[in-house]
Amino acid sequence: MQAPWQRQTRGGHRRHGRARAPAPSHDHQDALRRVARADSALIWLLLYRPVLAALLWLLFSYPPPQPWLGSDATVAVARIILALHALSVLAGGLMIALRRPRRARQIQSAIVLDIIVYTLLMHLAGGVASGLGLLPAIAVIAGAILMEGRLSLLFAALATVGVIGQQVYTHLTAGAASGSYPQAGLLGLTYFAVGVLAHVMTRRLRASERLAARRQSDLADLARLNDNVIQRMSMGVVAIDGEHRLLLLNDAARQLLDTPGAQPGERLLRLAPPLEDWLLHRLRAVDAADQDDVLVRIGDNEVLPSLRLLGDSPGHGALIYLRDRRELLRQAQEMKLAALGGLTASIAHNIRNPLSSVTHAAQLLGESPRLDAADTDLLAIVQRNARRVDETVSSILALSRRHAAARVDLDLVAWLRAFADEYRGNHPERAAGLRVLSDSAALPVRVDPRHLGQMLHNLCDNAFQHGHRDGTAAQVVLHAAHHSHPRGIRLDVRDTGPGVAPEHHRQIFEPFFTTAANGTGLGLYIARTLAEANGIRLEYISAEPAAGRFRLLFGMDRRAASAATAAAAP
Repeated sequence: MQAPWQRQTRGGHRRHGRARAPAPSHDHQDALRRVARADSALIWLLLYRPVLAALLWLLFSYPPPQPWLGSDATVAVARIILALHALSVLAGGLMIALRRPRRARQIQSAIVLDIIVYTLLMHLAGGVASGLGLLPAIAVIAGAILMEGRLSLLFAALATVGVIGQQVYTHLTAGAASGSYPQAGLLGLTYFAVGVLAHVMTRRLRASERLAARRQSDLADLARLNDNVIQRMSMGVVAIDGEHRLLLLNDAARQLLDTPGAQPGERLLRLAPPLEDWLLHRLRAVDAADQDDVLVRIGDNEVLPSLRLLGDSPGHGALIYLRDRRELLRQAQEMKLAALGGLTASIAHNIRNPLSSVTHAAQLLGESPRLDAADTDLLAIVQRNARRVDETVSSILALSRRHAAARVDLDLVAWLRAFADEYRGNHPERAAGLRVLSDSAALPVRVDPRHLGQMLHNLCDNAFQHGHRDGTAAQVVLHAAHHSHPRGIRLDVRDTGPGVAPEHHRQIFEPFFTTAANGTGLGLYIARTLAEANGIRLEYISAEPAAGRFRLLFGMDRRAASAATAAAAP
């Protein structure tokens, strides 16, 4: 059975149904390349034909007619033929502009016409002995190349028929002395030879061109794939050239360098001077391996860079890998907790059973009328510490039983009001100090409500515990609003306390760290762990030293936005 959102998504595709066009296949790309080559072939044909016609016109005009060119009447006929040929070339240019008829038909017609014209000129110049018998060979070669090897043998056959036909005609009209059949036969063989060679060379050239085009397409796909993989890496990657200019950097590197607008071509020195200093020391270091473990502070971030040269020398460029120290510490802490999770859960479970007996016995003992003041004080100490141990055991068990996030679409504003009502009911003494503010009527988010409730319970408990000042009761505000950078929704938990001491900013989210005598040190750690499981960023804002503020940053989710908009519609 499909989930409702799956059926809705498919229905949405049918309603709006315009499928994304598939990427062009190699066959389609080959067809496009053939069309482009046909256009370029027509242009080359339009350029080569008038040039050759002009040369032939000069041949039959200047210098004065030679004996091998025939009589004056023959030269006049040759000029008429060349003039008609020039008109056909102009007509061919017009057909190219009109794209009618088809490109292949235009090339075929031009080559056949050239063979006929060159055969007539050869006959007028005195036959195969005039030396103009090579002109049809030029037309055959041009046809074989421009038609990509197709019909090359047909063009050679037409030229051979033409030269042998004119030789037969010359023999019948002027006698055997005017022509030579062996020369005509050799010219025919020459036509076929150049046709076959041009056909083979053209096929090989086209095959090489197709292979190069496919290799280029594969390289482009591979480059896009590599860029996509690099951009999605959690480790920062910075590629620089020999002058320490940026060639490439991924989103993780922009975040670690605190330069969201960094672009290739900028100097590393301007973007991150501490990293540039590390790079210079790294290139001059004798033992390069020791420099890869050096901690570099860039703004509020601490990174561990490592260097890989792109060539034999620094002048060829290099790759700089940036590892976030906080992320490494978090992973190490996660591994430690994962290894100790089962053991601590088992110990906590075994502690809870006798602890329950101790707590129950202390409660019964407190009801005894024979207790004096000293015994009552000792009993209060036992009960107080038993409750503290029970809170620690409950936190450890909750951490070990953490479930995967089951995120749903909800309106954060309405959910906060319901949460505040529930929290006031569970803590009547704190009811007057909790307020909910919002900049919008509806703020759609996608989150696990159970995890969000546990996060806010921990943050509110922490705020009420540490938010009092000068004997006044703590005031806690839950403020939800849109966030511009990064784009999304934020939820601030503010109190009126003195805030977290600067020396504790980097430790407050570590497990078992607490400044309270009766704290477990797991509340903020559990809150951040649940936030990360839901794709939420939990951070402490230290820009306001007069008050404490924890911020939850929700990413903008399109499905949540559409669902919330539909729910808010009348």
